[in-house]
Amino acid sequence: MSKLKRFATLIITTVGLMGLILSGLLGFSRTPEPTIRLTTEPLIGQFLPFEAEAATPQSPVRLTLQALDPAGKLLGNSKFRLQILTPPQNLFFPTDFPVVEGTKLLDIEAIAPTGELQVQQMLPIRGKYHLLVNVTPIVANQFNQIQQALTFDVPESSVKYRNFGILAIILLVVGIVGGLIMGGRQVFQPGEIAPLRVRLLLSGAVLVAIASLLVINVSAEMASHAHLTREHFQVEKPVVTSSGLQLELTGDSHATVGQVANLQVQAIDTITNQPATDVVFSIKTTQLENNWLAFAYQGIPDVNGKLTWQQQFFDGATHKLEVEASPQQNSVSQYPHFQAEQEIEVEGVAPPIA
Repeated sequence: MSKLKRFATLIITTVGLMGLILSGLLGFSRTPEPTIRLTTEPLIGQFLPFEAEAATPQSPVRLTLQALDPAGKLLGNSKFRLQILTPPQNLFFPTDFPVVEGTKLLDIEAIAPTGELQVQQMLPIRGKYHLLVNVTPIVANQFNQIQQALTFDVPESSVKYRNFGILAIILLVVGIVGGLIMGGRQVFQPGEIAPLRVRLLLSGAVLVAIASLLVINVSAEMASHAHLTREHFQVEKPVVTSSGLQLELTGDSHATVGQVANLQVQAIDTITNQPATDVVFSIKTTQLENNWLAFAYQGIPDVNGKLTWQQQFFDGATHKLEVEASPQQNSVSQYPHFQAEQEIEVEGVAPPIA
């Protein structure tokens, strides 16, 4: 009997120890970890994709990313890498910019002293956008690297559904009228290959097609002339020097829709001939034909005085890149406010035939 009691006690003790170990492991696995919080302005669901030739001014969406520790506090002295990927291709329901579908919209590396990264980005199409975020500490071993994938949805504009309904009704009416004309009793005159009503219908359709092509070609020609006139008077200042600070823009001066362009700005202290790291860069790219803001960011350079990023210009028109340099709040060297600018020619890509 004593052996049976000892065996039962051993089993109970073993089960108890295993339970304690398992509960400890579960408790350890549930320990909060650093995370990344995304907020948008306007809120998700309240902004729409870019609309070409919109009647009202359009503004980019403000995306704010915060690196938080397990207690919910900001992880200062962080380095962010943010990649924004557009919604994937949809063969049956393509968007207004099918060339842009499934591509990279932005790729930026930025220093975040407060643990927060904020960019303004125009979103070209509807659908689910993917954000790939990587946060590392500037000071080694300050915190563990954070990698997180975030998503948000951009709904389609209700105007598109309204326009689709109007087009469907027009096509239905045209089909009914054409069917009544062509399906009625027809009288052939000697030498005619088609009745008079059918020929009048086809002639009207041809006239409408010719008028539409003329309108499209004239509009494109006028836009081309305006584009050439602006190019003739364009002034680029990719390198500017003022009061001991040199600001230089480098990278691609030509871009293609659907592909990212490599861009870089660097600040150099001309007195010491060393990188200037105590400045703030205010970056924005503007589409010149309709003067809307495509991208904006304000941040500080790295230890080499540089800030690099990749940006896609999804609209096939000339854009202007402007970078304003200003001293940081507690900077010893009080540089003046001045800016460098450069125009970027963007090559449009025709939509796929499908």
